[in-house]
Amino acid sequence: MEGLVNFTARGREVLSTLVENAMTWLATSGLQILLVVIGAWVALTISRRMLNQVHRSIAGKHGDAERIKRADTLTGILGTLIWAALFLAAGMMVLKEIGVDIAPILAVAGLGGLAIGFGAQNLVRDVITGFFLLAEDQIRVGDIVEAGGKSGEVVSLGLRTVRMRALDGTLHIIPNGNITTVSNMTKDHAFALANVGVAYREDTDQVFKVIAEIGAQLRQDKEFSASIIEDMEIHGVTTFADSAVIIRCRMKTLPGDQWMVLREFNRRLKQRFDELNIEIPFPHMTVYAGEGKRGEAPSLPVSVQDKAA
Repeated sequence: MEGLVNFTARGREVLSTLVENAMTWLATSGLQILLVVIGAWVALTISRRMLNQVHRSIAGKHGDAERIKRADTLTGILGTLIWAALFLAAGMMVLKEIGVDIAPILAVAGLGGLAIGFGAQNLVRDVITGFFLLAEDQIRVGDIVEAGGKSGEVVSLGLRTVRMRALDGTLHIIPNGNITTVSNMTKDHAFALANVGVAYREDTDQVFKVIAEIGAQLRQDKEFSASIIEDMEIHGVTTFADSAVIIRCRMKTLPGDQWMVLREFNRRLKQRFDELNIEIPFPHMTVYAGEGKRGEAPSLPVSVQDKAA
């Protein structure tokens, strides 16, 4: 009977100790863990609201499909990075509070990250470059660009690669890390730039008037007026070439319409030059029969064939 009493007393003492330790842990580490979880949840909620604001800012108010696509991609990446950072930080703090030594975990994670970094340098470079291509709105789907030594229409734009379709149908797939310079030919606006060559004997003032006349006709044409933003600009004589005087002119157009406008301008200009007998230079060949030491020129034999024969 005395042993049973002693056992019961010891059990109560152990239970009292466990309860006391549990209460102490809840008041210290438990409370810390709860605060960590609440803090992580609050930070995640705030970050989501901020990302929604960023998404609306990037997407704009007009509902452009490409801007919405770019906003979805950027906010998706930022959201994943924020979630991973919060989860990692909160996890480390919770492990520390429950008594786990996190120093070896951090060391292993550091070595693993270093190994992954060395093994996937090109992938990381592609992703980072792709992120800034999207964030800075350097190129969009449908743009005509030159990047990575290739040119064509952008058919898809991702974090790792850019796909461009060339004029002949060739599909170029370029890793973003290989793109150091982007030449976007359809951004905001464009210019139909023409270098008009005429013979040296022609009156350049007359040529200026003809160019201005063709530009005015295009600006008034219903088929092309919607593509032209400003009147023809004539910069003047820019170069004295071997057999031509080069006159530069241009028209400001909507992005992507510059080539259509330029082709029509060239067609009409050629017709008008033919009407006014304004010569467009072309390669000539001079036949030289030679000259002797005394200055005499040898005769050049010419054979005339009778058509009747």
